Amino acid sequence: MEESVVFNLSALRSLLCILQWWAFNVTVIIVNKWIFQKLDFKFPLSVSCVHFICSSIGAYVVIKVLKIKPLITVDPEDRWKRIFPMSFVFCINIVLGNVSLRYIPVSFMQTIKSFTPATTVLLQWLVWRKSFDSRIWASLIPIVGGILLTSMTELSFNMFGFCAALVGCLATSTKTILAESLLHGYKFDSINTVYYMAPFATMILALPALLLEGNGVIEWLNTHPYPWSALTIIFSSGVLAFCLNFSIFYVIHSTTAVTFNVAGNLKVAVAVLVSWLIFRNPISYLNAVGCGITLVGCTFYGYVRHMLSQQQPIPGTPRTPRTPRTPGSKMELLPLVNDKLENKV
Repeated sequence: MEESVVFNLSALRSLLCILQWWAFNVTVIIVNKWIFQKLDFKFPLSVSCVHFICSSIGAYVVIKVLKIKPLITVDPEDRWKRIFPMSFVFCINIVLGNVSLRYIPVSFMQTIKSFTPATTVLLQWLVWRKSFDSRIWASLIPIVGGILLTSMTELSFNMFGFCAALVGCLATSTKTILAESLLHGYKFDSINTVYYMAPFATMILALPALLLEGNGVIEWLNTHPYPWSALTIIFSSGVLAFCLNFSIFYVIHSTTAVTFNVAGNLKVAVAVLVSWLIFRNPISYLNAVGCGITLVGCTFYGYVRHMLSQQQPIPGTPRTPRTPRTPGSKMELLPLVNDKLENKV
């Protein structure tokens, strides 16, 4: 009886963690799309910079002021040799996600992000010469097929937004692959990762955002009927972005890898549905089918990878390399992101 009560409490805790993760993730995506579409604030670099600044402050408060999480100490030399390169790729990943959201619907952007398993496997195979089990390659077929069907039937297709989302998948894959080597020896959680990477990302993006979007932002402030209310929404999206990272920390520690994979794909479906209810972007029948095939493929890919990781390798044969789960990879920390850590496998 006591064990049953403990199990029920654990299951309830996991469910609550997943629900609040969904809530923050979907809210961040919807608010950012609202900023670009309804507030007419068409400056993705500036929005990304706001997210980085809010996340830097939030991580500092959680670790240094409230001391909710202990600080993982990193050598000053490693901060530049390891953290800075990761922050650069991390910055590109977030910016491309916001750029794509600026030009294409949430449903299309989220579906393209689900292409990350394929780009990760291809990068590791082409660049790092890693071999993969045939079942891994087979599990990618529905993902690629679903993406192709969704792209060909997207009624609001925009080539620039599509390319930004696709290159963003490559950046996500590169970041996760580099993390295995650059962050070796450091057991980062989501909060400590943001603590170290967000300030670097702010430093990297601040000047380009100022040069490329500064005049446009000033003009927007002068012409928008309610600039201060709009700015409140923009900075609220930054606060929500940090809260999303905090929620990821709790999801990581309360779910299994299989649960996380399934919940991540269901989260994408929820985001697509909510965005359609709010923005009413046209979705054809075949487009919805393509999105569904992609999500089922991602779930199947995660299941195959998990099953292979549980198998005992035959003596004398190489073990299948580990690759990131998608969507919702636990190394993809800031949203538009995503949201998209391998220590759970």
